[in-house]
Amino acid sequence: MKVKTRFAPSPTGVPHIGNIRTALFNYFFARVNDGEFILRIEDTDQARKVEGAEAAIKESLSWIGADWDEYIVQSKRISEYKKYADQLIKHGLVIEEEGAVRFKTVKNGETFWIDGLENKKISFKNSEIEDFVILKSDGYPTYHFANVVDDHLMEITHVIRGGDWISSTPKHLMLYSAFSWDPPKFVHVPNINGADGKKLSKRFGAKSVLDLKREGYLSEALLNYLMLLGWSPKNNLEILSKEEIKSQFSLEKLNSSPAVFDQVKLEWLNGEYIRMLSDEELTKGLQEYLVDYPNKDKIAPVVPLIKERIKKLSDFVPLTDFLFEKPEYEKEVFTKVVKNKNIKELLEKILVEMKKLKSPWQSQDFEKTFKKFAQENNLSTTETFQLIRIAISGQTVTPPLFESIKILGFDEALNRIKEACKLF
Repeated sequence: MKVKTRFAPSPTGVPHIGNIRTALFNYFFARVNDGEFILRIEDTDQARKVEGAEAAIKESLSWIGADWDEYIVQSKRISEYKKYADQLIKHGLVIEEEGAVRFKTVKNGETFWIDGLENKKISFKNSEIEDFVILKSDGYPTYHFANVVDDHLMEITHVIRGGDWISSTPKHLMLYSAFSWDPPKFVHVPNINGADGKKLSKRFGAKSVLDLKREGYLSEALLNYLMLLGWSPKNNLEILSKEEIKSQFSLEKLNSSPAVFDQVKLEWLNGEYIRMLSDEELTKGLQEYLVDYPNKDKIAPVVPLIKERIKKLSDFVPLTDFLFEKPEYEKEVFTKVVKNKNIKELLEKILVEMKKLKSPWQSQDFEKTFKKFAQENNLSTTETFQLIRIAISGQTVTPPLFESIKILGFDEALNRIKEACKLF
């Protein structure tokens, strides 16, 4: 039997990373088995539908690289659900009341299945499963009913979903039994928790893939990271390409404990992916990310200076904007670095020393000059170079100082130090 999986979100908002992680598990399981991956929009609850959510779901999956083989929208299939509801009505398996159709659950015995996560048996007493609505008075099916009908008609072989759907599975299995259909293999994966140990959710701070895209994360890095949240690759590798994941993914390697979303680790991993890019690739990525940035055509010469220093694409502007725009100075930034000194006098002396340097300035001459300057003025080397850094940039963290000055231009560097003097 051909493996077929699906990701079936409701268009009630932008999917958060827990949803997309589940989609990726389904996607890679289909791909590793040469199967099909279906994107199914479960929009039968029209009252909760959010404008733009369907487009956001598609954009999220496309950006992270989970391409689908078939696209289904449930609201366009209402006649199918009505047809199968009529079959249950015909066989007396439902109760019709006030325009709604309610499925009568089996009350004796238990309902169980062998879950694909660690192949463990999960069972529920049937007496605990209440009758439930399958067709609402507006003619739309409920999630439970449409879900089962579509999984059967689309020949879904594996349903990989969050553990919070475990309690719904007995209802789904009873519907499969009522139609004499074989159910798919259910695999319920633990949720992703935050650092506080609580489940990530749209209501409580979980970010979406599109949020992280806007924050400057690379799609390849985020895909890699999300797959590590609940799946263990061979040799516990942490950096894997999409093709490497595809070659390794299996249900047997899914973890039974909740994963913890660690943004610090995601930033580290994203930084590693940035450093794997060529300067040309990073330049292009920054230009595409900074689409409205007025200086995006000037990015290329700066890229070699910042590649080792940024963790996200969004780090570029605050780190380098001084190279393109005059900085705003704050007196406190200077005085925190150099305490109990006449900063104006030091800056004026630095100007004198800079003007003595032969043009074009050389890195070794610059370094030698200001190491000597530090000794003569009772400063540490760090204080001296930080003072120059702040004078030309307005900030304490920049790309390498001398290389920044070369891009800025020696005359402009002198002009900025003059401007900094006016602050005191």
